[in-house]
Amino acid sequence: MPDILHRIGVRTPDPSKVHEALSTVDGLAAWWTEDTKGSTEVGGTLEFRFAAGGFDMEVVESAPSRISWNVVGGPDEWIGTNIHWDLRQDGDWTVVLFKHEGWREPVEFMHHCSTKWGSYLMSLKSLAETGTGAAHPHDVRIDDWDQA
Repeated sequence: MPDILHRIGVRTPDPSKVHEALSTVDGLAAWWTEDTKGSTEVGGTLEFRFAAGGFDMEVVESAPSRISWNVVGGPDEWIGTNIHWDLRQDGDWTVVLFKHEGWREPVEFMHHCSTKWGSYLMSLKSLAETGTGAAHPHDVRIDDWDQA
């Protein structure tokens, strides 16, 4: 099965800013989509809504060095996939290894999602480094699948 993989470095000597952005509703709403609701506790469900639809994630793991979700609602291509955020400190950088795994096949929508994940990871980086992210609906539009 194909996976989406990304790596970013966030210039911060303390990974807590990045962890907070990934493990709280307010943090997620500041860099991914402003319409974020739910529970970030293990076993809880997070709801992410966009103009073109949305996703529901079951929180599987929430530790200082790893956050994992299982996609339980959204487009068919996403259902049953898993999203992992692995964090480690390397000097003044927090390294984020992102994986969206378990896609059944590399359909065109996967290409779109990979590009969007990259843009949202840059939004996460900006949030942690400057205090301002570019969450939907203020994100970069990449194609006709991005509906305002």
